Amino acid sequence: MTRSRLAWSLCGCAIAMLGGGWVLTLLGGGVTPVFDLVLTIALLIFPVVGALVASRRPENAIGWLFCGAGVIFAASSLVYGWAAFGLIDRSDPLPGAVTAAWLNSWLFLPAVYGTPQLLFLLFPTGRPLDRRWRPAVGLTLAAVTLQAAGGALVPGVLVDAPVAGIENPVGIGAGEAIELIGFVLTFASIAVATASLALRFRRARGEERLQLKWFVFAAGLFASSFVIGGFLFTAEDELPVAGQLLILVALALIPVAAAIAILRYRLYEIDRVINRALVYGGLTATLAGAYLGSVLLIGLAAGESNVAVAVATLAVAALFRPARGRIQAVVDRRFYRRRYDAARTLEAFGARLRDELDLEALGADVRGVVRETVQPAHVSLWLRGPH
Repeated sequence: MTRSRLAWSLCGCAIAMLGGGWVLTLLGGGVTPVFDLVLTIALLIFPVVGALVASRRPENAIGWLFCGAGVIFAASSLVYGWAAFGLIDRSDPLPGAVTAAWLNSWLFLPAVYGTPQLLFLLFPTGRPLDRRWRPAVGLTLAAVTLQAAGGALVPGVLVDAPVAGIENPVGIGAGEAIELIGFVLTFASIAVATASLALRFRRARGEERLQLKWFVFAAGLFASSFVIGGFLFTAEDELPVAGQLLILVALALIPVAAAIAILRYRLYEIDRVINRALVYGGLTATLAGAYLGSVLLIGLAAGESNVAVAVATLAVAALFRPARGRIQAVVDRRFYRRRYDAARTLEAFGARLRDELDLEALGADVRGVVRETVQPAHVSLWLRGPH
């Protein structure tokens, strides 16, 4: 009960700091409404999920890891809020505003760079794969400590400050070297942690394998969004913001997937979730391409943008069902071959069953279908005789 109260107390503290940071940033005039709202929601998920997991599985380090990351993110949001309130549109900064900007420039680094590696090393049991992997945890902690220290001590203009041109008040020449060592160790820890997760997934069976499927699925989405967001960052107008929002949403899915895997994985079939994600992701891309192509071609031919939009909308609506069926078949055939072959076998057996009159041939057919679809060690067929 004490650990449960501690977990929810940490969550409440994080929520209070996130709220305080939002209010201070709003009062200081530094809020970007959509981005900051999504950011706040994404960061809020970490302490809430951490409290849920830690209160129900207090022996598992994963919940406490999310709680710690949530508190760090919230503290960074709070100090940024005070820096924005104390620096924006002020000739004389308020007391502590520069210090708050300095804290904000490095305080979030342990959560950003340490949480993924520790998750890869500890998920889902909360312990390393075996004793040989314990030094990898120490490597990760050393890497994020040096990176945070380097970020705090590197001289020059502070990064992510609410106003430009603020010099680091404690910058020293050794800060750059410390930061570089931290970066090198961070990349090394990422490689080691990824190898640990891959090895754990290969060895896992039963419950642990199901849990790892949830986590790997969310990590894959985050990696994909990171690549897409990187391309959007190089664009103009609103696309860089869209890239940041995409990464934030994908980042928030990691603790959600971890919580489902640890607490309620039996209620959800991860293979079905992946299947639907592949189908509807492909369907969205196909329909979007068809829509844009139709608008472009019809617009060039007819010269009427409203007509082009109307015709393209009708065409996309007509394509929805056949496109979904075709993409579903492709996904099943490519990624779920055994299930696809089993469904085709049962379909063919159903067609033969309508025309089969020979009982012995029917029994052989039934045994063959069971062997091919279920693949049991032994098959026996008992038929009840006539009375």
